[in-house]
Amino acid sequence: MEDFSFNEDLNEMVLEAKKYSKYGSVADYIPALGEANPETLSIAIYRGKGDCIAAGGIYEKFTLQSISKVITLAVALMDHGEDYVFSKVGMEPTGDPFNSIAKLETNIPSKPLNPMINAGALAVTNMIIGQSIDEKLGRILGLIHEMTSNSEITFCERVAKSELDTAFLNRSLCYFMKQHGVIQSSVEDLLDLYTKQCAIQVDCTDLAKLGYVIANEGRNPETGRQVIPLHITRIIKTFMVTCGMYNSSGEFAIRVGIPAKSGVSGAIMGSLPHGLGIGIYGPALDDRGNSVAGMKLLESLSSRYNLSIF
Repeated sequence: MEDFSFNEDLNEMVLEAKKYSKYGSVADYIPALGEANPETLSIAIYRGKGDCIAAGGIYEKFTLQSISKVITLAVALMDHGEDYVFSKVGMEPTGDPFNSIAKLETNIPSKPLNPMINAGALAVTNMIIGQSIDEKLGRILGLIHEMTSNSEITFCERVAKSELDTAFLNRSLCYFMKQHGVIQSSVEDLLDLYTKQCAIQVDCTDLAKLGYVIANEGRNPETGRQVIPLHITRIIKTFMVTCGMYNSSGEFAIRVGIPAKSGVSGAIMGSLPHGLGIGIYGPALDDRGNSVAGMKLLESLSSRYNLSIF
């Protein structure tokens, strides 16, 4: 892997990839996300101990959306262990859209295929230990604070409310899983927590730091703390490779080859094992929910610096 330097290369790659934004559109089915500027594109690459290179508007805030699924999976695994978590949610990729109910209806037992689709993520969030929504959310935020060394990260109330008000399909997924015993708690409480976790707000540097800790065996390089157990980071990285980019994960693995997780805000988090953490924001999405320009930028980055893990 070649060494990165903060030079014109990264700025040029951002400018080139930004041209692809015109082929996507923002996630306006969540009204608050529909307000984003589709031409935005930024990237931060974190190399540990404060060493970060960046290009574009890296201080612009955005919400994690489905990238939060990675964090909640880590919390649930630390709370309950693998046997319990994977008794409720599977480990297999799906070729269906991230919000599909189809596999729940046809699988026996009726449990979500993996934790990166909406049904699986809802089942995982349901497992987080806490006496209240605030306590559970506080535990999710607490892990993010430890990973980023940024205790000011919180959720955007406006985005969370916008998502909760339009969460009809996710409600359907929850009630279906409740019928089949995958979840037991209040559907409305679960959706309240889930929409808040998705609305956790970061910038590209925060996102790159999250990716870095996952890439580097769960250790925060600034504090030296082991914030996620090693074996859990390995599980997470595997899911990022097989399921992290929705039903584009296979093609992404071939073209880019970096463990990554996307969100419909246009964010992408990359975790290069024993290497870099990458945070990208480009809100114009393709029809599968991935940032068009962000994926192109990662493809160029991987090709130029030989970053594929395969």
